[in-house]
Amino acid sequence: MLQMKSLCKIYRTALIETHALRHFNLEVQAGEFVAITGPSGSGKSTFLTIAGLLEAFEDGQYLLDGQDVSRLSDAQRSRLRNEKIGFIFQAFNLIPDLNVLDNIEVPLRYRGLGREERQRRAREALARVGLAARERHYPAELSGGQQQRVAIARALAGSPRLLLADEPTGNLDSHMARSVMDLLEALHREGATIVMVTHDLGLAARAQRHVHVMDGQAVDPANSLHSHPLPAHA
Repeated sequence: MLQMKSLCKIYRTALIETHALRHFNLEVQAGEFVAITGPSGSGKSTFLTIAGLLEAFEDGQYLLDGQDVSRLSDAQRSRLRNEKIGFIFQAFNLIPDLNVLDNIEVPLRYRGLGREERQRRAREALARVGLAARERHYPAELSGGQQQRVAIARALAGSPRLLLADEPTGNLDSHMARSVMDLLEALHREGATIVMVTHDLGLAARAQRHVHVMDGQAVDPANSLHSHPLPAHA
């Protein structure tokens, strides 16, 4: 599903070189729910932006569904991102002037899908997150937890192979956070592949696997590996 081998990412200014990822290795199998934790500046956000094809890298290899993304043009990467990856952000990233249904449709427009197909997918996704009755509401009319559910529905409407969640409960109170995690766990049981970055170790414990990022490298506590690719599952 997702495989990174000896990935390196360097940010440069006129005076400073920052190695965000250092020979970073990680493998996520289809159907896994993996939590990524680590201190600020450890490289976990850089990992997520590269995983989501939002940022390039200097060295190493990234395979998504067996495809080497480093060999793709910007247009090919954009198309692959739109077709295979769903994003769930801490800040929801909903468009305030669009209602719930229209917000969910936005990424589908870039695929060139017709109006009927877009609305069918959007309504099915809303039903999955329990908000079918709110399709004509605007983001400001929803609670934080409901807005995050809309963001999850937006990701699901594209039938992504991979869901990337960046601190999906960071702006929610504990009750709403549990509700969103319950939903992510339900999606995982249905077969979704989820990679979630979180600072909350309690939430990370609810994932199927927990990977810690430190100094730009991944450590899987279950395997006690550092700077080596994780073994493929049988």
